Formats: sequence, structure tokens, C-alpha cells
Amino acid sequence: MKSLIPLSEECSIHRVQESLRQLDENAYTPRVVSIGPIHHGKQQLKAMEDYKLRYLQRFLLRTDVHLEEFIKFIGQNETKVRNCYAENIEFNSDDFEKMILMDAAFIFEVLLRHMEKGEFVYDRLYGNPLKKFDIKDDLYMLENQLPFFILADLFRQANISNNEENLSILNITHSFTKTYWDYLGIEESFDETKYLNVKHLVDFLRISIVPSEPQRRVKPEILTTPSVTKLYQAGVKFKLGSSKNLFDIKFHNGILEIPRITTRSTMEYAVKNILAFEKNQGRIENFLNDYVIFINYLANSPKDAEILVQHGIIHNPIGDSERLSTLFHSLVERATLSPDYFHFSSLVEELNGYCRRPWNKWKATLKQDYFKTPWTTVSVIAASILLVLTLIQTICSILQLK
Repeated sequence: MKSLIPLSEECSIHRVQESLRQLDENAYTPRVVSIGPIHHGKQQLKAMEDYKLRYLQRFLLRTDVHLEEFIKFIGQNETKVRNCYAENIEFNSDDFEKMILMDAAFIFEVLLRHMEKGEFVYDRLYGNPLKKFDIKDDLYMLENQLPFFILADLFRQANISNNEENLSILNITHSFTKTYWDYLGIEESFDETKYLNVKHLVDFLRISIVPSEPQRRVKPEILTTPSVTKLYQAGVKFKLGSSKNLFDIKFHNGILEIPRITTRSTMEYAVKNILAFEKNQGRIENFLNDYVIFINYLANSPKDAEILVQHGIIHNPIGDSERLSTLFHSLVERATLSPDYFHFSSLVEELNGYCRRPWNKWKATLKQDYFKTPWTTVSVIAASILLVLTLIQTICSILQLK
């Protein structure tokens, strides 16, 4: 019992639950670079340690602060940093402080070189597009994080400027995040107040895409949403939403408006790590969890996914509707539907209510089966006229007999 470490409210970085890891090991394991203690020292990631030293050297040239001052500052905050991890970190103080500084400097250099664009085009690491994208993915994995507060404090202490204007860690992180994850619906405008309590880069990405103001969530009477095919058969029309925010889904006058969903392999990894973070943080809204559940209900089959692709709602570089549907199924394996609170509960009830009205289905059947093309429309009208004429003739014959 003496070896137990006290649990802290600051704890926000933890290993992914084994049940999730077994579903997809690659989604949670860095491929190129380790950040923080969880994957530090792994053989397949050791090649990057030399680059980290080079990046640290370059970072120190940017600032008037000496190496020893950074190390001393980290030492003063060592306990607070350790408390951000869910498990005991088996590093002595010297090794721990060295690791934090090298990893922080590496992150700073990646963010700064992104802003400086062409200056580092001949950097063997950052100038290599394939490695650059691998690094980007690794930086947004839950097990591969540094507490954001120590990044902010170290960067503030470094006092780095660009064209005589001091740079902010929030601004350069937002610029980097928006460049690589823009298709997840990150808005152009940047409001620093949203990020006052950001925990790490995975949380930064989560905050960037979720709504600023949560909707009033109520206990849903119906837990399932009709699929796109069923909604289409009930007469629901689908429209590409004008908003970039993925959560800004609207239903009005029989039209379901959904912001664009862009599917990429990197999107899958990012969403899985945010879901893992939401699952382990009881104090945050599970927005993405609820979104994944809702979209999976809609795109329940390849046919459902194809309808959304045809309406421009899903941008599908994958090119295979069956794989697209499988992607949503794989994401929902990580989600948990709460029977008490669900972000889209009101929308689910509206859609189910619309499908229950017989007139909506009859009207849709007429349009989809009998008025699909000009020729079928002409045929239906001609048949109707013929039926009316036949009826009139029959009535006239009966009257003549009398």
C-alpha cells in the first residue's frame, strides 16, 4: 500500500482500455515517435531520439533561456506533471525531466516549422511528407501525450517571437491542428477561451470539433434512429449542410441537413483516440461518442452510405460503400449509448415520428415508384385518364340501360 500513488484530479493521460486496444492495436500505438513516458524507450521508436536532440538544439537557438533553466522549471513542476498520468512513472527525476524537455521541444519545433513552411524543406524528417504525416498521427494518440499546461508554460518561458510578435502555444497548435484535421469541421475563427482547460493535444482536437454550447439533452424515448434507406422510403430528403461543424445536424419540413463527412484512414485513428479519451473522462461531454452512434444508425448498410455519398454528404476517397459502412461500424464498437442522456435525442424522436406517419410513406412511394422518371409519370397519368374514361363509359352504359 505504501507504493500506491495518490489519485489526482489532473489525471488525463492513460493507457487505452484493453478491450478497445484488442479491436485495433494500430490505432493507439505510435509508429514513428514516442511522446511522454508510456511508449518511451520502445525499440521501434528509438531512431527518433537523435532527431529529438537535433530539434532541442534548434529550439534552444530560438530563445535566450538556457537549457538548465528549462530543466529547473520542469523539476519545480515534476509532481504536477506526473499527476497527469494514470499510472506510476518509473523514471527517476533526472531522466523524467530530460524526457519531458526533449519531447516538448520536439513538439514545439514541429509546430513552428509548420508555420515557417519552406524554411525547413530540406529537414530529413519534416521535409519528408510521409514521415511528416506519420508524426502528425502520432502526436494525436492518447497514450502519446504531454500535459498541455507544461507545454504552455515552457513555451511562454521561451518567449519566442515571429516578426516581433510573440507567438502563443494556443495559436500555433490551432494552426497545425486545423491544417491537418480541417475536414473534421474545425472552424476558421479561433476562440482561445474554449481551450482554457485543455488537457493535451487529443483534447485540443476534441475541443476544436465539438459544439461550444451543449444542447439540452433529455432521456430519449426511442434509442434507435431509422437508417437512411428507411428515412428515404418515408419521404425524407437529404441535404448537404452549410455548417462545417459535424454536430450541426438539422431536420425541418422533411429535410435532413447533415454537414459534410470526409472519410480518411487518419480520421479513423483520430476519432478512435478521442473516443478512448471521452470514455475515461467522466467530467466531459461525450459528444463524439453520441455522434458516432447517430451516424452509424443512419449509415447502417452500404446502400445507406451510398445514398449519403450521392447527396454529397459523405466525401468518400475510400471509394467503396461497403468499406465505408464497415468504417462506421468499427467506430461504434468504441461508443456507448447512454439510455439517460443522448446529444441527438430530440432529433431521433423527430425522425422516428416522421417515419410513423402513413401519409409521408404513401407520398414517398408515389414519387419514388410511380413518378421516378418522365416516362413513368406519363404512363401513370395516361393510365389514370384511361381509368377515368372507362369509369365514365361504364356509368353512361348503365344509365342507357335504364
